[in-house]
Amino acid sequence: MSYLFLKSGTDVRGTALVTVEHPKYELTDKCVSDISASYILWLSSKTGKEISDLTVSIGHDSRLSGPRIKDAITETISNMGVNLLYCSNCSTPAMFMTTITRGCDGAIQITASHHPYDRNGLKFFTSDGGLSSDELADILVAADNIEIPVSKKGTVTQIDYILEYSKILRDMIKSGVKAEDFEHPLKGFKIAVDAGNGVGGFYASKVLEPLGADISASQFLEPDGLFPNHVPNPENPVAMESIRKATLNGKCDLGVIFDTDVDRASCVDEKGQEINRNSIVALASVIALEGNEGGSIVTDSVTSDGLHDFIENTLGGKHIRFKRGYKNVIDEAVRRNNNGENTPLAIETSGHAAFKENYFLDDGAYLITKIIIKAAQVGKDGGKIGDCIKDLKKPLEEKELRFRILENDFKAFGNKLIESIKKATQLSYDVELAPDNYEGVRVSFNRSDLQGWFLLRLSVHDPVMPFNIESDTKGGCKKIAMAFYEAVNGIKGLDISSLTEYINS
Repeated sequence: MSYLFLKSGTDVRGTALVTVEHPKYELTDKCVSDISASYILWLSSKTGKEISDLTVSIGHDSRLSGPRIKDAITETISNMGVNLLYCSNCSTPAMFMTTITRGCDGAIQITASHHPYDRNGLKFFTSDGGLSSDELADILVAADNIEIPVSKKGTVTQIDYILEYSKILRDMIKSGVKAEDFEHPLKGFKIAVDAGNGVGGFYASKVLEPLGADISASQFLEPDGLFPNHVPNPENPVAMESIRKATLNGKCDLGVIFDTDVDRASCVDEKGQEINRNSIVALASVIALEGNEGGSIVTDSVTSDGLHDFIENTLGGKHIRFKRGYKNVIDEAVRRNNNGENTPLAIETSGHAAFKENYFLDDGAYLITKIIIKAAQVGKDGGKIGDCIKDLKKPLEEKELRFRILENDFKAFGNKLIESIKKATQLSYDVELAPDNYEGVRVSFNRSDLQGWFLLRLSVHDPVMPFNIESDTKGGCKKIAMAFYEAVNGIKGLDISSLTEYINS
């Protein structure tokens, strides 16, 4: 079987532990050995270096299968002659940074982000960033029948890279805040960190505490691959409620939550207000547009009309509502910059945020560091971080549903449905297509009795069509859902049972 079935966007993903549900796991030692060896051959070709001249870093998050997979990869590629830096428990963004600060030719991170404990995966980097979807596909195809070359064994050196990476973030805060006590710019701040038992606990102990912050309200900092307290995911309501309570109970100035491998983050202000989804995009945009007046912010497709108005009319920037998928958003921002359009930020409502000034690396710790600097700056005048986005208009109602596609060629089915809705919308007098949409079909309702929109799109990877609704009219989400139901009811190949349940609830 081809290894392509393990491709998930720009990552390798699969089951990695034996469970009742999965008695045979997919990421076997042979599998990860073949794929990592193929990556090394690809890297040698890309850099023009002999394999024995390559230096590659390898790390993993807190998942139980991480050490096993690391051992299999290490054995394989060191026998090819590669010199390895083993970084142990490390964040995904930190692994990329080894290509910058340590001069590594490549980096391998073993992670499956927020997915269940029995999953794992591989992320590959060069100093140019993460691999593209096409590059990963080439590596997986080449891995199918690979003959792994053996050479003089390369060196394996263990380093505590998260210490080096933490110093970079500490220095950012010290330089950004410019406190009278330069070495302790966060003295007097109380910040709760929730790592969800992923690898983000370092941010509390190695970044915030040495700068004088009170981190006593922090929770779930110890790595635990079973994730016993909650899913380490800033989009998960249970996880966000957990950090919200910790922030309020601890009387904190700020609460911070990371996903498992720290490439995503969100936060909570001192009042317990969640700064996630549209509000985290708004806050990051405030920060990114400082010194980049009139710059463009690229986001995913599900951002609200209120956010669009905030970026363009309150901040004076340009909002590009692009596609879902953090690599899609980042690549579009890079493309625009290369074409001469100042685009300082690419960000998804999921919490992936990539600043131009930081190699367009989606780094949750970097995002939070920028937010903490901003909080300290506004705090000098008695302000709070929430003041920065006080003019962001939030929707009165919002809802997301997911429809399963039952047809084998789900992409063809989904695209055909999207086109049919576009045509129907163009013939209707009381709705209109959003003019700035790059993904799926976004339909706006601008009636006196109904203000809102829906977006129907294809999932990046799965036979699913996510359906997002927002309304500024009470009861509007259900009205929009009912209008959509009338348009799609009876179409074979689409499971709209969630829509029916929502309408009847």
